[in-house]
Amino acid sequence: MAQLIVFTDLDGTLLEHQSYSWRAAEPALKELRRRRVPVVLCTSKTRAEILPLREELKVDDPFVAENGGAVYVPRNYFPFPLPAARKEADAEVLELGVAYQKLTQALEEAAETSGVRVRGFSRMTDKEVAKLCGLPLAEARRARQREFDEPFLLEKGTAKQKEKFFNWLQQRGLRWREGGRFLHLMGDNDKGVAVRRLQELFQKKYSAIRSVGLGDSPNDLDFLAAVDIPVLLPNPDGGHDAEMRRRLPAARLAPRPGSAGWNDAIEAILESAR
Repeated sequence: MAQLIVFTDLDGTLLEHQSYSWRAAEPALKELRRRRVPVVLCTSKTRAEILPLREELKVDDPFVAENGGAVYVPRNYFPFPLPAARKEADAEVLELGVAYQKLTQALEEAAETSGVRVRGFSRMTDKEVAKLCGLPLAEARRARQREFDEPFLLEKGTAKQKEKFFNWLQQRGLRWREGGRFLHLMGDNDKGVAVRRLQELFQKKYSAIRSVGLGDSPNDLDFLAAVDIPVLLPNPDGGHDAEMRRRLPAARLAPRPGSAGWNDAIEAILESAR
């Protein structure tokens, strides 16, 4: 029987959009733990943000940070070596993205060249990030400890200037994605690249796998397209993103947003797998 693997976005999916609570998903998380189903967090959040959350969730599986910038695998998690990984004390790191300093420099150059006004995390204070994201100051500080992805706001610019801005970035091999609150600048990586890499590793470990992916925003399209069972979570107003529905016509639609909808979707999948 194929091993079930769950890949999940966080904000607006496993976590509530405003409160960031995951408590409504606790029943499904407990059942996944009981069945020993790996739960892979796949998010734009930083490693510094994810590590304490994993402890809260009691999840000790690999995770994907900063929109696929890197995959973090606990040491000895897979029963075979990961030759391309950078070894750390408690993890093996598969670096897939562009270094943060290069991204912030490119963002500034693209804005100056095109005439648009942007504001990225590197130019914000902890207090600004806390206010924009509705986070406590300590969590905002962790959100700014970035390595492979720069969230930013495009605050001013004409349609022509914005086109020039994005073309400049594209010509230099950089990509961007629209998240729940910010645009995200990154290298030639995304959540889909990271998830496919992990699927290969899980396939090698278990021989046969069946992958589930849960997300709510266009930033999740790449990895949802890579899994066997994509699940779309609605926006806080209850509607599902139209572009995502068009691009993923076979996706399951969770009935409720946030952690409650996540719980509903996982319980339905587990029930069908009995």
